[in-house]
Amino acid sequence: MSYQQPADVIKEFFNRLASAADVAAIAALVSEDVDWFVAGDVATVPWIGRKHGKAGAAEFFRQIREQITSDHFEISEMLVQGNRVLVPGKLASRVNKTGKLIETEFVFDFVVNDGLITRFRLFEDSFAVAQACR
Repeated sequence: MSYQQPADVIKEFFNRLASAADVAAIAALVSEDVDWFVAGDVATVPWIGRKHGKAGAAEFFRQIREQITSDHFEISEMLVQGNRVLVPGKLASRVNKTGKLIETEFVFDFVVNDGLITRFRLFEDSFAVAQACR
């Protein structure tokens, strides 16, 4: 199925994020030349930093699934302007290794071109994430 409107691509992204057993199904919505970056302490938090292509996106979600357990994930709205989609919300996730809880508001920032995500940023409390991983 082809998703051409940016909002449709991102709705499908979150649908797959919630339901896809295989992270490759999520990564299928990402461009090979995606500009993917999540800021934070890369020495402490293995899933953040810069990722490359579909394989990098799949690795990001594989690491997330291995290393944290989601307690709560809530999207408050979807803001679309042209090919850019911002998705604010709240989450609570427990780091499996430490047992510590991450509670933070977030904003996913996407750019979609030709039915694929070409830019990805996740803005969250990176200090809280790093502290929970220690």
